[in-house]
Amino acid sequence: MSRKKSKPGLPRSILTLVLRLCLLYVGVVLLGLFLLRIIDPPVTGVQAQRMVAARLDGVPYERDYRFVPLSEISTHLQHAVVAAEDGRFYDHSGVDWQEVAKVIDEEVPAGRIRGASTITQQLVKNLFMTDHAFPLRKPIEWGLAPIADKILGKKRQLEIYLNIAEWGPGVFGAEAAAQHHYGVSAARLTREQSARLAAVLPSPLRWRPKEMDKYSAIILKRMEGRGW
Repeated sequence: MSRKKSKPGLPRSILTLVLRLCLLYVGVVLLGLFLLRIIDPPVTGVQAQRMVAARLDGVPYERDYRFVPLSEISTHLQHAVVAAEDGRFYDHSGVDWQEVAKVIDEEVPAGRIRGASTITQQLVKNLFMTDHAFPLRKPIEWGLAPIADKILGKKRQLEIYLNIAEWGPGVFGAEAAAQHHYGVSAARLTREQSARLAAVLPSPLRWRPKEMDKYSAIILKRMEGRGW
């Protein structure tokens, strides 16, 4: 007598579904990265998160998002953001494993937590995820960042990141940030203004450029040390 094949159990079905969803997500991200070589993102994951959160809270939400070419963003801001967020941006391939190793060796045993995120990691997070912390976020960033680095290249990565970074509630991108905080275009930002803007990136919903005296001074010193 022939035996009927048993149907897959529930755990196996769930595992298969999760795997398929993961592959679909990676496929969407890859397609998105290739498209971003030639088009500017109309919306990002973090922007969508803010819109949904506002709607759930029943409060109005206004998004100021203006995408401008890298040539129209002050080199001071470009340098300040690299100095503040990812000093080895031009040397690594998406993930700065030296910084990751330093965190593991020095920060974790001391009970401190520092993300060691590169600009590329923050780029893929802002584009394709939210700012919610979850256990697999870092491994996902580590997997996607080298791919993004290869597909987009450094110049395009920096251009997109500066245009989608959050600089205050509803304020996205260098142009919106420059207009909102200083009343000038992104192209006319000074070294001091740029350092202060870069200083708020770790916590843009709580910090304001005018309050960042100490950290902006550190960023200016880093810029000076690099001849910027």
